Amino acid sequence: MTAGSEAPGTTGTDFELARALDVASGVPDPEVPCVTVADLGILRSVTRNEDGRIVVRLTPTYSGCPAVIAIEMAVQTALLNAGIDSTIERVISPAWTTDWISAEGREKLRAYGIAPPVGSSGGRRAFFSEDVIACPRCGSTHTTKVSEFGSTACKAHYRCDDCAEPFDYFKCI
Repeated sequence: MTAGSEAPGTTGTDFELARALDVASGVPDPEVPCVTVADLGILRSVTRNEDGRIVVRLTPTYSGCPAVIAIEMAVQTALLNAGIDSTIERVISPAWTTDWISAEGREKLRAYGIAPPVGSSGGRRAFFSEDVIACPRCGSTHTTKVSEFGSTACKAHYRCDDCAEPFDYFKCI
């Protein structure tokens, strides 16, 4: 996003606010550094409070995510390094869903070797679904789930039966 452009939580006349949104949007996820907090949809808003202070609202991917504090600190540090003083607020409702991952974020995951979520959330079986998962490397749908949990709790571990490569699948939450 370019500075001065209008986005959710900003006004087109507030350059510092637009700049803060741009800086915060570029912070990578510490567990999956190919995507940013904006790509994942966990950056909820960048606004000003009644005192004029910039407030960044972030939603964790799930309540037990060990990276929550690291993400909040990384966003605040990026803003401080850009000369922007801010407050970080954790927003837990509504809960984050993989539906919030942008199309660009899904493609970045695939290019990084992580199969993006299939389908949409909302069903009780979404987290432990048995969808056909395509290999992010060769595109084959001949894949086998090796473990319900991969490198993080939000990912499952798969193996491609065609190219024999292991890969993570970002579960639909």
